[in-house]
Amino acid sequence: MHPQTEQYWGNVNPIGPRSCYDEGKRCAETLFFDYHKQHAVRIKVMRIFNTYGPRMHANDGRVVSNFVVQALAGQPITIYGNGSQSRSFCYVDDLIEDMIRLMNTDDTITGPINIGNPGEFTVRQLAELVVQMTGSSSGIEYRALPQDDPMQRRPDISLAKSLLDWTPKVPLQEGLKRMVEYFHPLVARKSNVVRPWVDLVSETVPMAAD
Repeated sequence: MHPQTEQYWGNVNPIGPRSCYDEGKRCAETLFFDYHKQHAVRIKVMRIFNTYGPRMHANDGRVVSNFVVQALAGQPITIYGNGSQSRSFCYVDDLIEDMIRLMNTDDTITGPINIGNPGEFTVRQLAELVVQMTGSSSGIEYRALPQDDPMQRRPDISLAKSLLDWTPKVPLQEGLKRMVEYFHPLVARKSNVVRPWVDLVSETVPMAAD
């Protein structure tokens, strides 16, 4: 389903390399709602789509931090697949704002509620934007697409708009600017230590979908 609504039940591989990640989220929702129904436990369930921002770990394997760090270090930007797969990126401040709004709602509002930015970009577009914003000379290096990696990710945030009066405010270009400002001194400092920063970059794992 594209974009994904809260009514989408999902279609995942239960034994693939992403299964502990995909099924872990589904299991968590199941447990929350079971306790809510059986023991009247108060719950709020958010479905968080790709979130990014300063203070991310440089080696966490997520696509935005990977690209920014690689560009600043002058290393090739690694794209898994041909770069046509799309993602929607929500800046962390917008996420926190919506999270607080959901926590402050009446107990009858349990979710699940999608939280994310509905703006959709291909991975290649993201790579090109990062290179442009950093002024990097990095080229693009294509690698094999990981098994079961989703080709499209875009949230339908109609419920968040209607129930929480929320829409994301920080555009991707502004969020990336803040990330570049955060990572720039870290990359410069790491390049002067015994173990070069480029070694850390080269060890990044394939990008996570969420």
